[in-house]
Amino acid sequence: MKSEAEELIKALRAEIDEHNYRYYVLSAPSVSDYEFDMKMKELERLESEFPEFSDPSSPTRRVGSDLNTGFSQVKHRYPMLSLSNAYSAGELLDFDQRIRKEIETDIEYVCELKFDGTSISLTYENGVLVQALTRGDGESGDDVTANVRTIASVPLRLRGNNYPRRFEIRGEMVMPFTVFEELNRQREENGEPLFANPRNATSGTIKLLNPSVVASRRLDAYFYSILGDEIPAGTHFENLMMARDWGFKISEHTTVCRNLQEVNNFLEKWDSERYKLPVATDGVVIKVNSLAYQEILGFTAKSPRWAVAWKFRAEQVSTTLHSVSYQVGRTGAVTPVANLEPVQLAGTRVKRASLHNADIIASLDLHLGDKVLVEKGGEIIPKIVGVDVNQRHPMAAPVVFIQECPECSAALIRNEGEAAWYCPNDTGCPPQIKGKIEHFIHRRAMNIDGLGSETVELLFNQGLIHNAADLYDLKAEQLVPLERLGEKSAERILKSLESSRSVPFNRVLFALGIRFVGETVAKNLATAAGSIDRLMAMSREELTAINEIGDRIAESVIAYFANPAHLDIIERLRNQGLQLETDQIPPEGGSDKLKGLSIVISGTFNLHSRDELKQLIELHGGKNAGSISKNTSYVLAGENMGPSKLEKATKLKVPVIGEEEFLKMIMP
Repeated sequence: MKSEAEELIKALRAEIDEHNYRYYVLSAPSVSDYEFDMKMKELERLESEFPEFSDPSSPTRRVGSDLNTGFSQVKHRYPMLSLSNAYSAGELLDFDQRIRKEIETDIEYVCELKFDGTSISLTYENGVLVQALTRGDGESGDDVTANVRTIASVPLRLRGNNYPRRFEIRGEMVMPFTVFEELNRQREENGEPLFANPRNATSGTIKLLNPSVVASRRLDAYFYSILGDEIPAGTHFENLMMARDWGFKISEHTTVCRNLQEVNNFLEKWDSERYKLPVATDGVVIKVNSLAYQEILGFTAKSPRWAVAWKFRAEQVSTTLHSVSYQVGRTGAVTPVANLEPVQLAGTRVKRASLHNADIIASLDLHLGDKVLVEKGGEIIPKIVGVDVNQRHPMAAPVVFIQECPECSAALIRNEGEAAWYCPNDTGCPPQIKGKIEHFIHRRAMNIDGLGSETVELLFNQGLIHNAADLYDLKAEQLVPLERLGEKSAERILKSLESSRSVPFNRVLFALGIRFVGETVAKNLATAAGSIDRLMAMSREELTAINEIGDRIAESVIAYFANPAHLDIIERLRNQGLQLETDQIPPEGGSDKLKGLSIVISGTFNLHSRDELKQLIELHGGKNAGSISKNTSYVLAGENMGPSKLEKATKLKVPVIGEEEFLKMIMP
């Protein structure tokens, strides 16, 4: 049982990390909120039952991240935690009873509609907006002040004069349905990929680097929480009403409920009424009204104990199945997609739905022309959840899963114990090739600036690249004449490719795109093996002895290195000077090279994360400082260094150094 539990815990952690990445970084979630929460709850249960497999890096220990390197990161004064969720009356009753047990008196709750967009935290000083931060990883967020200033419902200067001198107010940026539909119509006309829902459109919009484009998207914002040292009233609801007087948009449907029965009445009403709203909602947030009681109840590591998010059941509609097409992903997984008669669902126009895999098709017994029931789980990705067989035409043809890859005609394979069918031709199947290159250039991998999915598509179609190694053979004269590029773009791409030769081995290993080898697994493999050559020579037993590496990952690593085409790519990358062993980056062993030095980190970096740089500072005897003072030895500055820090460093004559200069300081 223990060995099975350990394997399941590892698999769940890897899967949840991937979902977090897709949700917070790519703004392209692949599962519904409910499915994600069920996986998280299962992981929490297993970790509680088997504490010997505890891991501080488990997704149950942290909040997901949407940090973007295009903006400077700023630490939240008050962490932006997530909320625990409730899906049933029993879970809601448990929440109420836990609070009553602690408070031992009648409890007033505030019910707020949970708008489905992107969280924001605004700071006001003397009635003026001074900063806007995204949720980020909960501890720090992107500074998107310039973009938020374009949102008409965000007051730049407050009304009246009874507001605190300094406070934060938190809310949700949303895109109205009408704006969303128009945006997708324009994108479809321009041949651009459509946004899946208003939430994704909002997230993508707020991360744009051009505020004028953000302004054209006509975002809206609702606010729901005030934080600070001088909060005027003793209850959450009173503070929200005051905020409304100051000029903030507070939902008119926010309601005080005197007991759990009134809470349930509110939930029942809005389960149906929500479809009349101009923006997307996915639930109701229920909060203890008294701030004094909130303080008594406190927080867990991830969420407040005095609040819970009730998630609505997914909306379902009936429509007609016209056909089934098949998409091939980066890993070769073939995903069936249902093409439907267009229908309105949860505020958006739906004409495609995921069928996930062959087993789902078989279990539904799908036939072409069927009347199907479509659901948006968690208001994200539509899926078929039922079929009305009574309306089926007697001559309707059954949907049969394909046997050959729709892109390269290779015979599909299915591994034992897995639901998906795969195209094994990973070096000759166009979607897999392009997907692997896109993965290789990603910020968390090789971080190749100037390249994106459209540019990869262009270079591939022009015959300039067929794998990641080809990127390093690109020349300016090949890039400059291409559509949408030019001299500046070509220069940026080539400069970034040159810089990527210094990316650490663990990130190069992650960039290769070995199946099941995510960031954490790549780091563990790189640390244990020390070099690509040692890793290629490792046996199954040696691999599974490494932390977090089970049989499935070990088999995938061995299979990857058994492919001559992969070995050729690795050899070409080696010849291009990429880091394929750990001793090519600062040594794992410590030193006293930074002894007595106090270093402040600011901005974003190409070769290492901020956390990695902090670890290196401590490893070599230095001290990490949070702010610049006369005692600061150096400021380690990356891109988007905060202007206030630069000004202070200049004023105090503190040396400002870059990442490469810092690494030279600690090299042997």
